[in-house]
Amino acid sequence: MQKATIHFDFEVYESIADLNAADRSLLESARTITSKAYAPYSNFLVGATALLSNGEIVNGANQENASYPVSICAERTLLSSAAMLFTNIPIETMAIAYHNLNGISNKPVSPCGMCRQALHEYEERTTHPIRLILSGMEGRIFIIEKAGLLLPLSFGGDDLK
Repeated sequence: MQKATIHFDFEVYESIADLNAADRSLLESARTITSKAYAPYSNFLVGATALLSNGEIVNGANQENASYPVSICAERTLLSSAAMLFTNIPIETMAIAYHNLNGISNKPVSPCGMCRQALHEYEERTTHPIRLILSGMEGRIFIIEKAGLLLPLSFGGDDLK
């Protein structure tokens, strides 16, 4: 038997004031976009803002449904919009923020498993890493250099060949 370890490094910032101007702008937008979420069941509003390599900005917010599987997360809403509006244009950076109406929103939250898979495949499709900025409405911020790092031992299109 042999043991292996998977790990990755990421940056931690204490507040939005510690970010550079470009990252601060994306995160402020994602925090604002939480107001566009439709989350009457969970009261967990998520907003995402992305800077594409062509300079365009795309936003997304979660959209719930009484039939939960029909719901869509902010990240996948954004990815769908980006893919349709700017086909094959890579995403440089995506900021993701949440506002928990039932509690606190002061620590970073990470994309769900389904979104991790979608982000990873978008990276593969455009052959470009997606840098992630993760935050609540205040507090610490995580910056991850490549979304695929959140999905170790991933499954992708090459596995279907």
